Amino acid sequence: MTPSRKLLLGLLCGVIAGAFWGGVFLAPRLLADFTPLQATAGRYLAYGLAATALLIPSWKTVMARMDGRDWRDLFLLSLLGNLIYYVGLAVAVQSAGVALASLVIGLLPVTITLVGAPSRKDGPGEGTPIRRLIAPLALIVAGGVCINLDAFAAAGRAGAGRTLVGLAGALLALAVWTAYAVWNARRLAATPKFNSHEWSLLTGVATGLLSLVIVVPAFALGGKAHAASAWGLFWGVSFAVAIGASVIGNGLWNAASRLLPLSLSGQLIVFETVFALAYGFLHEGRWPRPLESVAIVLMLAGVLWSARRHRAPTEALAT
Repeated sequence: MTPSRKLLLGLLCGVIAGAFWGGVFLAPRLLADFTPLQATAGRYLAYGLAATALLIPSWKTVMARMDGRDWRDLFLLSLLGNLIYYVGLAVAVQSAGVALASLVIGLLPVTITLVGAPSRKDGPGEGTPIRRLIAPLALIVAGGVCINLDAFAAAGRAGAGRTLVGLAGALLALAVWTAYAVWNARRLAATPKFNSHEWSLLTGVATGLLSLVIVVPAFALGGKAHAASAWGLFWGVSFAVAIGASVIGNGLWNAASRLLPLSLSGQLIVFETVFALAYGFLHEGRWPRPLESVAIVLMLAGVLWSARRHRAPTEALAT
């Protein structure tokens, strides 16, 4: 595969993954009657069941390649990138709203790029030096600021206590997913015995097993009772997010992580924010306001500019 095709395919995988991940921001709003811990337990129990079912045809072959280090890393990655992250996201959305959550978690493209930036000792295939990405990253940050200029004022009207709780949840989600994305990308690069789809399903199996730990406290100590229709919505949303965001989205993200340098793949998370905003507009039945439109343009321009910055050195290596 030529470098240009590899870049294009990686970008396409990242964009489609963002389209599936965007629904994650809408799920806590749809499940507002349930606690963040219940939403997390439901989503990842569903993810574990779906991943196990999809892995059954190749179970023996895949398990024969597994070792203790693989299981250890899968459980730790699942804990960071799935369970802890989603609890933080759900707390942020339910306590302070989607705007505040997207303000903080929308910085993921920047934090992943900075943490995963190539050092001087890295080879030429590791990515583009951070100094060449400052301007594109600045556009992404500017877009995030534009989206959320009124977020803190709106959140403040809901109460300072809830705002602080939401901010803490968003910061937790930002930190753990940054660590997850960098570690997972490097682990994939060092683990050629599994393809991206297999690694995503194995992550699902590990996440499903971990979710069993929180199922009892989540549902036994979950507070108020719910009608059958509410439980139907709960499991419908849980399985939709599990299959769409976790199985398909994570598989595409793993593919993008293998095809692209970390200094670019991390920025593709911006599409999660863009699609989350689009789904939010549809849910609210409105068009984006002028500042929101400017924000989307800035964020997309930043990613496209960054892609061009990566394309030049990649094509140079191929000649």
